Amino acid sequence: MSTPNRPFRILGIQQIAIGGPSKERLKKLWVEMFGLAVTGNYISERENVDEDITALGSGPFKVEVDLMQPLDPAKKPAVNEPPLNHVGLWVDKLPEAVEWLTAQGVRFAPGGIRKGAAGYDISFLHPKANEAFPIGGEGVLIELVQAPPDVIDAFARMA
Repeated sequence: MSTPNRPFRILGIQQIAIGGPSKERLKKLWVEMFGLAVTGNYISERENVDEDITALGSGPFKVEVDLMQPLDPAKKPAVNEPPLNHVGLWVDKLPEAVEWLTAQGVRFAPGGIRKGAAGYDISFLHPKANEAFPIGGEGVLIELVQAPPDVIDAFARMA
């Protein structure tokens, strides 16, 4: 099923975010066993998260694998529940995507468009629909990430 006049394109996966009670156990698998490189760290009291950012692949097709643990396990949001916290998708025109999707009945999480941990503009689709917005992530938190020009160009060359 195709919806006409979509003013944006989803280009590919930008990240997956995996949560656990301890990111050390996650690093044992993803860094030590799989060989992903730690490329950064992000800590946010507001988001209750301490995450190590790792990378899979390279260049414009690099995918982040964020390994997250809560700063305080007793507080919300609980970044380790569910363990697959969210999926991030590259989008070529984030503001147009948010505006159009909202008009189609897609529910977004509070916070609007803002800078994400990796420095790109982001917005989250809510995992649950409601009466006002009948389309949600069906239990999955989905992050839309504004792709930088080199990523947009690389995906365009693949088409």
